[in-house]
Parts: sequence; C-alpha cells; structure tokens
Amino acid sequence: MERRPEAGGSWVSDRSDLRADCASCFGLCCVALPFARSTDFAVDKDAGEPCRNLLADFRCGIHADLRRRGFPGCTVFDCFGAGQKVSQETFSGRDWRGDPEAAHRMFAVFPVMRQLHELLWYLDQAAALPSSGPILDGLRRASGEVDRLTGGDPGELAEVDVRAVRERVNGLLSRAGELARAGVPGRRKNRRGADLMGARLRRADLRGADLRGAYLIAADLRDADLRVADLTGADLRDADLRGADLTGCLFLTQPQLDSARGDAATRLPAALARPAHWTTPAA
Repeated sequence: MERRPEAGGSWVSDRSDLRADCASCFGLCCVALPFARSTDFAVDKDAGEPCRNLLADFRCGIHADLRRRGFPGCTVFDCFGAGQKVSQETFSGRDWRGDPEAAHRMFAVFPVMRQLHELLWYLDQAAALPSSGPILDGLRRASGEVDRLTGGDPGELAEVDVRAVRERVNGLLSRAGELARAGVPGRRKNRRGADLMGARLRRADLRGADLRGAYLIAADLRDADLRVADLTGADLRDADLRGADLTGCLFLTQPQLDSARGDAATRLPAALARPAHWTTPAA
C-alpha cells in the first residue's frame, strides 16, 4: 500500500483494491441490488433481477447518459472494489450468466463484501491521518480482521455479521475523527446525526465540526468552511457546495460528493474528483 502527501499534511491512500474496477466485474451492482422508482431510478427492480440497461458484456448501455435517462442513483454508487473481488476472487472468475447455480450465492455475497470493503476504506483513511498515532495499532488490527473476512468463501461471507463488525470498527473511526478535529482551534460544533435538511448554512464556520451521519439533504453550504469536518456517512444529496472549502475534511467519499452540487470554486480533497455534472456558476 502506498500513500502520497496531500496539501495540509494529511495523507491519501493509493490502495487500488478499494477502487471499483468495473471491467473486472460482472455487473453485480446492476443485478444483485434492488432499486425503487424514484428521483434516483426511473424504474423498479428487484434484487437478483438484471437491470434492463445491462448489456451482454456486463457493461451499462446508457452509462454516458444515466442522469438524463432517470438513473442518477447509479452515478453515485461505489462498491469500493467489492465487485471485482467477488467476481474474480470469491468466485474465481465465474460469472452469474455462465454459472446460474452460483448466481444466487454471488448476489447474496456482494452486499456483504461491499460493506466490508467500505469499512476497509474508512480504516485505511483513518490510519493515514497523522493524528491517529495513539490508535494506530488498533486501526491496523481492525483492518487486518476485516481484510481476512473478505477472503472467505461464499458460505463464510454469507455468515458474516456485518452489523457487529461495523459497530466494532465505528468506535475506532469515531475516535480517529475526534483526534483529528482536536487540532482545530476554537469551539467545534457537534452536529452528529443532526437533521439539517434544507438548512441555511451559507458561509458557516464548520471547521472541525462533527457531522457524522448528519442529514444535509439540499442544505445550503455555499462558501462554508468544512475543513477537517468529520463527514462520515453524512447525507449530502442535493446539498449546495458551491464555493465551499472541503480540503482536509474527514472520511468524505466520492459517492457523497457525487450526490451533491458544486462548482469550479468548490475546494476538494486531493483524492476526490470533481463530479462531471458540476458546472461553473454564472458570475
């Protein structure tokens, strides 16, 4: 595992196995997971039912046009590398079309693997924080334990109690966030799990704030200072991040960012990409 320094002194992981490689997957997210007709999906689909847009080669037939065709939910999904892990390692390259008997087990294992890989991503990010020294051994042990679970066979993976694993890991991640935010001077806001849907937070000083699990749907965060804020699991759907400063924020994922609105003036962590649907605002 290699890391490179990010502006501000934090570190960014280059662990490639926690990044989705759709070319090495058999379209598992397009089959195993259900979705309901909504603003995120144009149609209903049951778990185990292939999406109508999935092609014979496991590629998406409308990938370049998902938002316009009514599937923005697909654009903000990230399996954290679970798709290729299940496809190429757990099932040794057997696909659900070629091996129908394995399909049910493959679809059952994929959501488990996805959650485990997400936890590995968070643990990796936490271990990379310079402030995590006091809990670094615990983070490494937890990462090793979760990593071992991902190497199980289909039967073993199906028996994993993901909720229990997540509860153990979340304590460490929360502590990592506290240690990182402790370096921010002044009073730090605690809005963990807060209902901030549609909140008017333009130019708000949220530096070092605890926003774990906060509901920030459609919140106005224009020009807000979110540096070193803990955004673990925060719901940023349709949040307005134009001009906001997110550099150095903690545990922000690409799917969270992709679900929000922003512009060329939004300052991002070096590890995250500016979403394609963001446009430069008028002067």
